Amino acid sequence: MIADVKKNAEHKMQRSLEMLKADFAKVRTGRAHTGLLDHVMVDYYGSPTPVPQVASVTLVDARTLGVTAWEKKLMGQIEKAIRDSDLGLNPANSGDIIRVPMPALTEERRRDLTKVVRSEAENARVSIRNVRRDANDQLKKLLKDKSISEDDERRGQDEVQKLTDKHIVEVDKMLQAKEAELMAI
Repeated sequence: MIADVKKNAEHKMQRSLEMLKADFAKVRTGRAHTGLLDHVMVDYYGSPTPVPQVASVTLVDARTLGVTAWEKKLMGQIEKAIRDSDLGLNPANSGDIIRVPMPALTEERRRDLTKVVRSEAENARVSIRNVRRDANDQLKKLLKDKSISEDDERRGQDEVQKLTDKHIVEVDKMLQAKEAELMAI
């Protein structure tokens, strides 16, 4: 029973880390990467569809993405979707390929993005602590139901705390790496 609680908690904490990684990927740095357009939606025959499902996204160079639509008539819609997204990008349509240059980040914008990244990391930490609280509540319920002894409950809480500490250290490492990436010129 304690192993189930611990396994469930670890799974949820790992999911929090994956969500943080996905959130960090949405924060734009000065470099281009193909995952940047994963969340940009294009109207594809009446349904919102992510750009990578209607076009191929490639790296032209370190600061430029190339988007080639699979259907030529979608080029204008893709260009409009990228321009209207909150990424602050200005695509240029050259007929068969849309070039999306990554503008250099100003120092002020880098600081703003650092604040956003810190906020995302804090949300991940809170999520992990909530998982710890839920796991500890489950252990207390097992103790109350006399399914486990007090020693087992204490040992289980210690293991859950170790899991929590491990995952929070991982969040801090991810935050440090993302901040370094943002502040690199």
